[in-house]
Amino acid sequence: MQDIRNFSIIAHIDHGKSTLADRLIQITGLVEQRDFRDQILDSMDIERERGITIKSQAVTLPYTDPEGRSFALNLIDTPGHVDFSYEVSRALASCEGVLLLVDAAQGVEAQTVATLYAAMEHNLEIIPVINKIDLPSADIERVKEEIEVDLGLDSDMAILCSAKEGTGVEQVLRAIVERIPPPKGSDEDPLQALIFDAHYDSFRGTIVSCRVFSGKIRPGDSIRLMHNKAVHRVEEVGVFRLEREKRKELSAGEVGYIISGIKTVSDVQIGDTVTLNSNPAAKPLPGFKEVKPVVFASIYPVSTDEYRSLTDALEKYKLNDAALIYQKDSSAALGLGFRCGFLGLLHLEIVQERLEREFDQAIIMTSPTVQYHFILTNGQELTVDNPVYYPDPATIEKGLEPYIRADILLPEQYMGAVMELCLERRGVNSRFNYPTPGRIEIQFDMPLAEVVYDFYDRLKTITKGYGSFDYELLDYRPGDLVKIDILLNGEKVDALAQIVHKDGARARALNTCNRLKEEIPRHMFKIAIQGAIGGTIIARSTIAPFRKDVTAKCYGGDISRKRKLLEKQKKGKKRMKMVGSVSIPQSAFIAVLKSDNE
Repeated sequence: MQDIRNFSIIAHIDHGKSTLADRLIQITGLVEQRDFRDQILDSMDIERERGITIKSQAVTLPYTDPEGRSFALNLIDTPGHVDFSYEVSRALASCEGVLLLVDAAQGVEAQTVATLYAAMEHNLEIIPVINKIDLPSADIERVKEEIEVDLGLDSDMAILCSAKEGTGVEQVLRAIVERIPPPKGSDEDPLQALIFDAHYDSFRGTIVSCRVFSGKIRPGDSIRLMHNKAVHRVEEVGVFRLEREKRKELSAGEVGYIISGIKTVSDVQIGDTVTLNSNPAAKPLPGFKEVKPVVFASIYPVSTDEYRSLTDALEKYKLNDAALIYQKDSSAALGLGFRCGFLGLLHLEIVQERLEREFDQAIIMTSPTVQYHFILTNGQELTVDNPVYYPDPATIEKGLEPYIRADILLPEQYMGAVMELCLERRGVNSRFNYPTPGRIEIQFDMPLAEVVYDFYDRLKTITKGYGSFDYELLDYRPGDLVKIDILLNGEKVDALAQIVHKDGARARALNTCNRLKEEIPRHMFKIAIQGAIGGTIIARSTIAPFRKDVTAKCYGGDISRKRKLLEKQKKGKKRMKMVGSVSIPQSAFIAVLKSDNE
């Protein structure tokens, strides 16, 4: 066990985690040069396209130090985006130490601090690494000062490296071996293995990724999942070497996978403990902090007969993404579907894309909303995450909306524009901090509903990509909340309803009406698109009908003939409007999600 090191790489988004993982894989000789590709641990197409890591990936690196000692280094690569912080916490629970990456040009940012705190919660050994030292804008002395002041770490222990050029990567490997402690636990104790990930394979069933804390596990063993008491027979165990590599056993301290013919996806719970059925552990390992969704939206199949297929897809997806929660839902306009909870708007986008790509699902997603609380006149408290269940306005005493503490780190020159953006989004209680010369940290209390819409995109645009953003949920505060109904020719479309603050209601309703006007194709009759609060219309757009020139064949003659033809056409249009239904394309629902500035 002395030759095993379990570690993770943590950092703010875009500070070079995936690039450093690539270099470590190259240097340890795990992959030949001709087979190498950038972002080698990012297995999903969507990760490569967006240049971000979404899923934690594990890999075992063989390393021989200058003294000739051999080590197995278990690297668990983690995402950097705030929406996937739950993936980070799961990876950290399986490690003894972390590499904390800091960009030599950008310095310490919001997520750097957040991930450091997460590592401290798990009592991990922290090795600061200053990356991208090859950049012309690199300021190593300033970053060292930030590591001392903002993070409270010893900057003299920081390793200077350029993952892109390969500079200093050998020092990083030596530091992992020398400074990260070997795992504790004994092979002789009862088996305790923590499930930190799982995915579904259509040929092998559910493949479980785990860290063994004590005991051994071999093929043929009968294992028990401690959460639901399910018993399975182990078919195969092994480690991750880019591809799965079979082993005779997994022992204490190792990170690997278990295949045991688990057919039902719901049998496996992330954070559960695996033990032997014949010699079970006395108690399970502490699992993971329950993740709470903050953004809600409904998913419906485009075709109603695809509902069963969507149910199976969500079941399998849930196994690979423990943060997604869903329950059955129905809509008059869209039929049967699911109400889903997400960790943020990026998480929502990723779920949508992965369902379409990996599971071949054609889906419609409704406008995102957050969870509101309503105190009714009879004293009852109602929780609403779907505008369909908005209570009767006459029964509402007060509405409460979730507030967050937004932590924004940015260069000083963008301060005015960012302040304006935050105040526009009803930000209050601003606080300022100057961590280093030229950089400012702004804190605002803001309604979460104002952030999930397009805040992050706007912030990145204003700060030219240099602003970083992190947030934590605070509490619920009173707000003047109203429900906007969208009507097509007087018929409510429940899937397009939104709960918003009264001050921004007209602007939001007008934007939705204009978006729908662009997306809904013209029909043979006029379509009125209206935004309403209760019985009051606050916004309107009109789609003009197709109109045939019925007077084209009238060459001269009496004007009354033309008038008769036009009157007849008018009556036909009116009758058509009464019996015709408006078909709303999928793109219209997606268009409503987009911000005003796109």
